[in-house]
Amino acid sequence: MSEIYNSENNIEHRYFVTGGGTGGHIYPALAVADELTKSGAKVFYVGNKRNMEFELASKKGFKFLHVSIKGMPRGLTPKFFWWGIKLVKAIIRSIRYIKKYKPNAVFATGGYVSAPMIFGCMLTRTPYMMHDCDAMPGLVTRKLSKKAKYVSLAFEKAKNFIPNKHTVITGNPIREDFKTLSKEAARQDLALSNKITLAIIGGSQGAKSINNAVVELLKELTQEQNTQVIFQTGKKNYDEVIERLQQFYPAWEQDKNLVIKPYFSNMMSVLKSSDIVISRAGSLSISEICASDVAPILIPYPYAAADHQRKNAKFLLENGACIYLEDKDLETNLLRENIIELINNPVKRNYLKQNSSYLAKYDAAQEIAKYVQNIAK
Repeated sequence: MSEIYNSENNIEHRYFVTGGGTGGHIYPALAVADELTKSGAKVFYVGNKRNMEFELASKKGFKFLHVSIKGMPRGLTPKFFWWGIKLVKAIIRSIRYIKKYKPNAVFATGGYVSAPMIFGCMLTRTPYMMHDCDAMPGLVTRKLSKKAKYVSLAFEKAKNFIPNKHTVITGNPIREDFKTLSKEAARQDLALSNKITLAIIGGSQGAKSINNAVVELLKELTQEQNTQVIFQTGKKNYDEVIERLQQFYPAWEQDKNLVIKPYFSNMMSVLKSSDIVISRAGSLSISEICASDVAPILIPYPYAAADHQRKNAKFLLENGACIYLEDKDLETNLLRENIIELINNPVKRNYLKQNSSYLAKYDAAQEIAKYVQNIAK
């Protein structure tokens, strides 16, 4: 493997990391960027400053390089024509960044944000590596990974869709603290008691169908079952959830077993403090769930691109690592049945915990960083 810092020539290695639009592209990219900086490398983050990657990368101190690009419109419409012009401009800007900063290698987590830089790498013969989080790889990964030096994947079955022989199964890069944070410490971080805890998370934007099914259950879960509940509603759904909860459980604010917020910035503590998690099936969410010693109830978002959430969740189901529910079947009684079974059946709960924990990949970021170093020119 190449060294990040060439002491003989006193040359600091430089890397571009790119990926954005959603947390599933951004957090893995940041995890690898963190690893690359540990040995003295200079890392630049390439993304769209109007997306969440700008705030997250800037908070970590990475120099941010802006490319103006959005997702590709469907169909041959005027919007597609103008998008094509913007893509060309974004590629030209990416090439300028490459010529100015001369990165030794580029790491891309796929998605439309990373496409211009990957094209720039091809045109300038800059070595690049790609990572894809999902069981069904995204369009950018499928189309642009052929000339990548390596392609790292979270799921073995994803190899069938990648036109590159240099694929490695690493799992998704996650934050290093998932390996060390204990359940007790996580509960202390959230001021929770040491008892069975259920987390309900629909992603940062929430999940309306999950919210609707669970809101009638909260009083029963916290009072009759004496279960601690952490409920992330999503920012746009919070007011509606509180309005409905007021009808079913007017005294909810006095319930010490119930914590409701629009969004938790410390999702690692939420997951690590829990015993049972109800969640969508985004690939990063699944990776973090597997690293959290929990029993998952997965409800895939049915309209995800390439149906990747169903494929992700079914991978866990095939490995005995989750309860799988379809969004179209979701209603209060079905959810109650599955939650209460896990609360009252420690054998099944521990079975799911063990199987999901077995799938955890704690060292993915370190492994991927070594491959990136290896391709550095």
